[in-house]
Amino acid sequence: MSDDAFYVARASVARIDGIHRRATLEDGTTLEFGVHGPIKAHYGLDSQPNLPLPVDYLVAAAAG
Repeated sequence: MSDDAFYVARASVARIDGIHRRATLEDGTTLEFGVHGPIKAHYGLDSQPNLPLPVDYLVAAAAG
């Protein structure tokens, strides 16, 4: 078996504001993430925009 990686994900993540983050994938696709719903309310982040959590993308990728 080869020691070479089968796949290497390349992405960068930038802080936009507060907890708002933008990820850019190698192909140029961008993803915005932050908080929404009960988590946003629990932490008193009402001033933050409603954005998907990183885990939302993971669940969608696993289900898709």
